Amino acid sequence: MSLRPEDVRRIAHLARLELKPQEQVELLGQLNDFFTIVEQMRSVDTSGVAPLYTPLSAVQDVALRLRPDDVTEIDQRADNQRSAPAVEAGLFLVPRVIE
Repeated sequence: MSLRPEDVRRIAHLARLELKPQEQVELLGQLNDFFTIVEQMRSVDTSGVAPLYTPLSAVQDVALRLRPDDVTEIDQRADNQRSAPAVEAGLFLVPRVIE
């Protein structure tokens, strides 16, 4: 995939960036270099490679630091909603802000 100068101008417009002509040329080169790397990575056969949850697990054993999913506090919904101006079915009611 190769971008053209028009693509860079459109991307800059969508991102609300004001780029000078020289900056557009530099960005075009950087973006095309990026997409070249992405295409190179796509061409590598990764079948049979297990996904890593951390890059460190490729070079050393890393123990997952997960805690048990246990309930540690009591349900205080009613207490927390007592001061709310409007509640319905356990949900806070708020004024509509989007029509």
